[in-house]
Amino acid sequence: MRMDKQGQEMFAQFILQRVQEGKEDEAKAVLADNFRKQDEGSFAKDDVEGFIPKMLSLLKPDKVAEVQAVVAQFSGNFNK
Repeated sequence: MRMDKQGQEMFAQFILQRVQEGKEDEAKAVLADNFRKQDEGSFAKDDVEGFIPKMLSLLKPDKVAEVQAVVAQFSGNFNK
């Protein structure tokens, strides 16, 4: 599964609204790397699995479950 630019932007906004204060730049870098790989066609299941712990460490604690649910849905659709 590959997100188009609009999907990437919506996903990035969703994540960035839930990131801890002061962690926005780090989160943007993680997102940019994943989106670059998607655009190049080199984005793999390992990238999804690596993204999750990185991003969860940047989130506000009360937003982790919400983001995990969305990412799990995305990663579940990855192989389709």
